[in-house]
Amino acid sequence: MNTSDDTEKHRIDKWLWAARFFKTRSLASDAVESGKVLVNDARVKPAKAVTLGDRLDIRIGQVQFVVDVLALSNKRGPAPEAQKLYRETEESSQRRENIAALLKAQPQPFHFKGRPTKRDRREIERFNKGG
Repeated sequence: MNTSDDTEKHRIDKWLWAARFFKTRSLASDAVESGKVLVNDARVKPAKAVTLGDRLDIRIGQVQFVVDVLALSNKRGPAPEAQKLYRETEESSQRRENIAALLKAQPQPFHFKGRPTKRDRREIERFNKGG
């Protein structure tokens, strides 16, 4: 974590990678470029410098994070250190929990591993006949 050195630039894509929102810096850069990451409600480029107090809106698939930047870093470290770089807003964490609960409540699709067995075929026929 680098909070004392203000002369070094902290690019948004590097910060997102260091904060462990994305596995690679190129994924972070692509997300910023495609508008999935907003800085203070504005679309930015991957080279945009991040500053303390910025509010980031990050969409990853169906999940949306709204975080405040607490510290700056260009180096990826362990997860507990990365979590010290930001604080997620209460509304954001509540929204993510609600989405997770909805997804968990939905029935999971049924998947076969390869060709169905005789028993699987009988279950499929019984299901299709409705009895």
